[in-house]
Amino acid sequence: MDTVSPFAPAQLPSLPPIEGVRLAACEAGIRYAGRTDLLLALFEPSTAVAGVFTRSKTASAAVEWCRAHVRHGVARALVVNSGNANAFTGIRGRDAVAETVRAAARIADCLDADVYVASTGVIGEPLDPSKFIGFLADLADEVRGDGYEEAAKAIMTTDTFPKLATRSCEIEGVPVTLNGIAKGAGMIAPNMATMLSFLFTDAPIEPAALQSILSSCVEDSFNAITIDSDTSTSDTVLLFATGTAAQRSCPRLASGDDPRLAEFRETLFDLMRDLAQQIVKDGEGLTKFATVTVKGAESKIAARAIAKAICNSPLVKTALAGEDPNWGRIVMAVGKAGEAADRDRLAIWFGDIEVAKDGEVAPGYVEADAAAYMKRAEVEITVDVGVGEGRDTMWTCDLTKDYIAINADYRS
Repeated sequence: MDTVSPFAPAQLPSLPPIEGVRLAACEAGIRYAGRTDLLLALFEPSTAVAGVFTRSKTASAAVEWCRAHVRHGVARALVVNSGNANAFTGIRGRDAVAETVRAAARIADCLDADVYVASTGVIGEPLDPSKFIGFLADLADEVRGDGYEEAAKAIMTTDTFPKLATRSCEIEGVPVTLNGIAKGAGMIAPNMATMLSFLFTDAPIEPAALQSILSSCVEDSFNAITIDSDTSTSDTVLLFATGTAAQRSCPRLASGDDPRLAEFRETLFDLMRDLAQQIVKDGEGLTKFATVTVKGAESKIAARAIAKAICNSPLVKTALAGEDPNWGRIVMAVGKAGEAADRDRLAIWFGDIEVAKDGEVAPGYVEADAAAYMKRAEVEITVDVGVGEGRDTMWTCDLTKDYIAINADYRS
């Protein structure tokens, strides 16, 4: 893409090395010339892994492989390609995964089950592994601990900037690091997970505990975003824990409910929410980033359904693009969500401006004030449906002509 998101960071964060994680990326020419499109990550033998994947009924061959093997709980290598999703490719897709896995397993000197793969790009076109597996041996010679920016670039498709984040916390007084990369700009509507994200830590956490923590953090991070209501075939989030902090006397923890992991869980969630919001802020063709909060619902689940109806409404999203405070479209979206809402108690705010109250326009509402607010790059929409205590927040963006242009020419 030629146009960079208006929310692209002025400077990318510098992610520190994590002992036991080494990465490298290169141009393999999988679809486009001159683009980094292949990532190899190698891990220490003690590395645990957890994952959450798309619920799409047409999941890719790579997702099927990872979903089947993540229960094994051990990882030694990760291979990711962009440019081709290897989805809806039948037996050839499964064979491509198997060939990729075998090549990586030879390089990492590990079991096939210890290799994880992910693919992103065009759906329905066979992936020819012969285009890139020959690069893996060279990448293995080039892996290094600070290769995160190159790794993030290698997994981009229509993204306009690489998405990276880092955090640190303590477990029993021992510092541990968490790094993450992600990709996603379109086909983003969470039904887990809506993109690719790879997370890394040196914390010594057993696979079952790692899975419990990751799963609990997904719902209000990667599952709380939507760009265009479309769930990808390739959605994958993998969390790798090398356990090398044990060398600094960090205890190895086996239960996700262990109170000693409370700070780690909170920090991981913060990292994932950051990456999730970066994905929305790189939505295809966007000009606005919107935070939508629904309160007063029967439950959190009901609030999520209402928030999703608002975020996914083309009429709401085009109003955002046009900087139009058309709160009637919010009313429409609440009504179609299928969840309980009291029309005569409904209230709506744009930022701090109350635009609707008790089922009608708010007393003292001034359209010009709301119109001025909607010119902001980041806006907040709050809705109280007046029936309970349920509350939820989602993030979305506007829908512009550029989104249509990007997706009309996606395969060109």
